[in-house]
Amino acid sequence: MSFIPYGRQEIDEDDIAAVIAALKSDWLTTGPKVGEFEKAFAEFTGAKEAVAVSNGTAALHCAMAGAGVGPGDEVIVSTMTFVASANAAVYMGATPVFADVTPDTLTIDPADVARKITPKTKAIVAVDYCGQPCDYDALWALCEKHGLKLISDACHAVCGEYRGKPVGTLADFSTFSLHPVKHFTTGEGGLITTDDPEKAQLMRVFRNHGITSDHRTRAATGGFAYEQVMLGYNYRLTDIQSALGLSQLKKLPQWQERRWAIAKRYREAFADMNAVRPLAEVPHTKHGYHLFVVRIDPEGSRLTRDELFPILRSKHELGINVHYQPVHTQPFYQQTFGTKIGDCPVAEAAWPQILTIPIWGNMTDAQADRVIDALRLETSGRAAA
Repeated sequence: MSFIPYGRQEIDEDDIAAVIAALKSDWLTTGPKVGEFEKAFAEFTGAKEAVAVSNGTAALHCAMAGAGVGPGDEVIVSTMTFVASANAAVYMGATPVFADVTPDTLTIDPADVARKITPKTKAIVAVDYCGQPCDYDALWALCEKHGLKLISDACHAVCGEYRGKPVGTLADFSTFSLHPVKHFTTGEGGLITTDDPEKAQLMRVFRNHGITSDHRTRAATGGFAYEQVMLGYNYRLTDIQSALGLSQLKKLPQWQERRWAIAKRYREAFADMNAVRPLAEVPHTKHGYHLFVVRIDPEGSRLTRDELFPILRSKHELGINVHYQPVHTQPFYQQTFGTKIGDCPVAEAAWPQILTIPIWGNMTDAQADRVIDALRLETSGRAAA
């Protein structure tokens, strides 16, 4: 391909065959493939339970329900994230409180979290930004001290680790996205892992309109009655999607190895470039590398991030992106919750500099080198040797 996207799915004949088999089966939704997929992902992460849902936002919403978040509560969430991390708290009637980030990794800053805990705080949402696991030791200490639930927004971090423990086992609830630009995909989809079987069952009811049985369980018993025990939502994942997820999951380790190889290639290339500075890797963690984000140093680069962006896209055909505008600066949160510039100064300072460059599971060395050469040329005016 000439145009290099920042991320993309990989679909092969095994994936297509798995989907066709599901289409030919008796169950297109609420069937056996959903449970098979949940079991396989729980085993992959080492968690006791996994709950499959329709997308990553639904996963966050279900995790909020599992954590017991409700009206009047506050949920502390990193501002450097996609809006869904905060929106899920609002869905439950809670107030999101935005915490700043550490300047080296742009993951949530436990010291700022500590400053923002109040008697109303119910949970902390730790966002593993780009795939870098957060400081879970510090966050757990705060949760234990104040009686809070810890939710991991691990949508960037499948295959990551923290002190030898896999992402998916680091919080009360860990959430994942299966969007096509993520590590593996079901088209759209999401997962929540937890070690609490009761909370897993609650989230399965929550994803099914708050009803305790589904069509398949009623068919198995020959009954027709059902009970709605809570206000829930239709967040079900289909058997078709689950079949694709099962097939993709088998290839995830090899795709992750490729992400690590591309990340290493980038880091080595950028080591001698003053204008392009990758975010830090924390030594006792394993980075998931959903995204590779660099800072365009305003002192070292001849172009700003905003000047560089259209040149890389049009001239070099690179699908670079920016992740993310700090959520507390979004109009909805400023108008609805009174957030303002100055609330999270580290994230605000990073926002004009950060740039997401391409990385995915089957990216080639030649494609990575095109990215490196374009950044070198446009930030320094110096072509590759």
